[in-house]
Amino acid sequence: MLVITRKLDQSIIINGNIEVVVTGITKDGVRLGIIAPREVEVHRREVFEAIAAANRAAAAPGQGAPRPIQDAAALLRARLPRARNEKLPGKD
Repeated sequence: MLVITRKLDQSIIINGNIEVVVTGITKDGVRLGIIAPREVEVHRREVFEAIAAANRAAAAPGQGAPRPIQDAAALLRARLPRARNEKLPGKD
């Protein structure tokens, strides 16, 4: 881990395109401003960990696992008219 001392309104540059600026210092903590390209995701650690846990849960096999694509296709076929000339429900 690299430890750097910065004062109010001072910054560090990461990878040439991300700037972290000290915008405020109080007895409760330090306020940071982050300037980064839109494609760079920036999260607080607790938010990042919650996202990662949700992704792991969604990817895990089990009761909440998504149905295979064949099930989705069967569902669509059951809801669509069987022939092109067949009328849709509620249409005259």
